[in-house]
Amino acid sequence: MRIGVHVSIAGHIYQSIERARVLGCNTMQIFSRDPRQWRKGRLNLQEIEEFKKSRSKCNIAPVFAHVPYLSNLASPLPVLYKGSIKAYIEDMKEAEALGIEYLVTHMGSHKKTGEEKGVKRFTSALNKILERTKKSPVHILLENTSGAGSWLGYKFEHQRQIIDGIEQKHRVGICLDTCHSYSAGYDLAHPQGYEETIRQIDEIVGLKRLKLIHLNDSKDKLGSHRDRHEHIGKGQIGFEAFRLILNDARLKDTAFILETPKDAEDSDRINLETVRKLRRVRKG
Repeated sequence: MRIGVHVSIAGHIYQSIERARVLGCNTMQIFSRDPRQWRKGRLNLQEIEEFKKSRSKCNIAPVFAHVPYLSNLASPLPVLYKGSIKAYIEDMKEAEALGIEYLVTHMGSHKKTGEEKGVKRFTSALNKILERTKKSPVHILLENTSGAGSWLGYKFEHQRQIIDGIEQKHRVGICLDTCHSYSAGYDLAHPQGYEETIRQIDEIVGLKRLKLIHLNDSKDKLGSHRDRHEHIGKGQIGFEAFRLILNDARLKDTAFILETPKDAEDSDRINLETVRKLRRVRKG
């Protein structure tokens, strides 16, 4: 099983590999640049080569890069929309240069113009991005959201609609965030709710497209539409639900990345230890 965390790229991007290795990760996720700013520059060749060399030594695969928050492919604002497309293409090219396999993206906010229009804008933008990078091996994963405000992605039908409109379908998969799912109303905390969620994913999108699960507990109650991550087992979802997820044979080829709070120096280590114990100890 592939288990890792979202690691910092502070200093140099290649130092993120060592941070993941020290934690015992065999997969990882990063922001390839500042997630709250537009690109200010490009990685130099030395940084790229050091990243690939370090990763090869540590045997960490796959690597996921999360698209920065500023981009919005569902935006009705022409400047932001075009700027987001340009930024995505640059991120795709940089991911390819680094040897990163997947870009994880939220599906954007329609800004009160309606979900249908937002989905169409996102799909059109993604087609342009994939066409401009058609020789790239990098895949895009559509991450579900908690459903706050005008954000798309709080139901699996949105992912299905987007994939249906994509020309290069083989390059698009999905990412399931457990906190987002629970906050959007999918009851992962109970076995029946978990099974229903998995059934819907398989029926609506297809489990074969599920390449990544963000393992996060939720500070808030079911259907709250609030995106507040909590330590594994310390929130509303609870230990038993994560035990169920981690031991589900249907997910054996899916990578797991923790995006839990980093409110103490050893937070990642503790959450990873919890996940590994839940994986080893099967109920009954």
